[in-house]
Amino acid sequence: MRKLLIVLLLSLSNSVHAQDINKYFESIRDNTAELTAFFSQMPKGGDLHNHFSGSIYAETYISYVVAQDYVINENTLEVKTGIPKGEAGWAHFSKLKELGQLDAYKQRLIQKWSVKDYNGVSYPSDKQFFETFPAFNIALKGPGRLDTGLMELKRRAVNENVSYIETMFTGIPCDNIKITDTNFNHLLEEAQQNRDEAKTAALLDKLYKLTEDKGVKACAATFNDGLAKMHNGLKIDDETFTMRYQNYVVRVLPPADVFKDLVLAFESASASPLVVGVNIVAPEDNEVSMRDYWLHMQMFRYCHNKFPSVKYAMHAGELALGMVKPEDLTWHINAAVRTAGANRIGHGVDMAHEHDSYELLRYMAQNNIPIEINLYSNEYILKIKEDRHPITLYKEFNVPIVICSDDAGVLRSNLTQQYVLLAKRYKNISYADIKQFVYNSIDYSFIEEQSIKDKLKTQLNERLEKFEKEVAAAHRGH
Repeated sequence: MRKLLIVLLLSLSNSVHAQDINKYFESIRDNTAELTAFFSQMPKGGDLHNHFSGSIYAETYISYVVAQDYVINENTLEVKTGIPKGEAGWAHFSKLKELGQLDAYKQRLIQKWSVKDYNGVSYPSDKQFFETFPAFNIALKGPGRLDTGLMELKRRAVNENVSYIETMFTGIPCDNIKITDTNFNHLLEEAQQNRDEAKTAALLDKLYKLTEDKGVKACAATFNDGLAKMHNGLKIDDETFTMRYQNYVVRVLPPADVFKDLVLAFESASASPLVVGVNIVAPEDNEVSMRDYWLHMQMFRYCHNKFPSVKYAMHAGELALGMVKPEDLTWHINAAVRTAGANRIGHGVDMAHEHDSYELLRYMAQNNIPIEINLYSNEYILKIKEDRHPITLYKEFNVPIVICSDDAGVLRSNLTQQYVLLAKRYKNISYADIKQFVYNSIDYSFIEEQSIKDKLKTQLNERLEKFEKEVAAAHRGH
């Protein structure tokens, strides 16, 4: 009897807390500062759509290149490790410091390597965004760069009450595998033009055998060993935080190279509990991305058959009307889900334009295929926000939703801001819905170890309960 009374009292207490926090939450929906304070303190679970290089802030990259005394082109702001032979207009950072010009160049680099001070007029936002990444590749060269970058991501996550990150980390180097027969590219493109699945599969069989012969397993093992040594040496996982990694391929390369990289990514993910998935990156509206999209879906399906246990998320539907021809907005998400078999979809912004979009949404809901929503990224790159964004469409059809940051460093943002935008813009999304999105970020993660997922879920329960009690107590009667 006493135990039953305790359970009833706890249930009543939780009900009162829920009423209080819901009332307070609704009262602050139009106040950005109050929403920011609320979501900064709210446990947010995980960030499942996170690009490692795009999540590090420009100031960190600048500290790398200045410390190494790299050179900068004084007109274009391109950074290199040394002055190109016979070229003028380059200066070492140490020289700029001597001249008292270093701080000015740092500010200009922040503006070039992020969206800071972007005026929305002088340059296309999507080009400005994607052109930052080659500069990051230069900045990341050198010992300790990956280590410090990972720790920056962890510290920021912990500070804003995020307990898990699944980051798209880095490409896998493998000098052993080089596709020297360019005829493969011609034959694959020909098969794609004819939508010949059988011929495509036969060509991929030959390429797959080639990667095996040239030592793909050895390259994957070397990468996995290095990643495990770094991850464990840094003690990234602890009682309050966990990180896992996705391998990725770049979709704008020649077809044979994309496939080679994809096999390597799947091989790595199949052999390491730290590498929990695979993805595909680069602008979806790029000419090569658009031309080879069907072919890339065939490649993912092929690799899934070879590595059935490996999960993968896919950037699909990161497009808007006007970026490409209208008919090109009608099938990318469908192909990613039904042909490639993606376990999660990243962005999915053009869902409203898809053929039979209602049926596709029902299919995603029935098969528990979540959508990774990146609100500020979609606003900046695609100019899609508020009721032009399909988030309410996904919610209406009960597609699992996960709120993510995408490239917080480039966007000068964080995960908290995504929740603020969510609450302020979409009044039909309740606090209970938002809590579900938070739980989704753990439930739909690709973490392989069930014990780790269970621990994260238990901790999230405890943290949310504590958070709600504190908010309810502080604002009761608000």
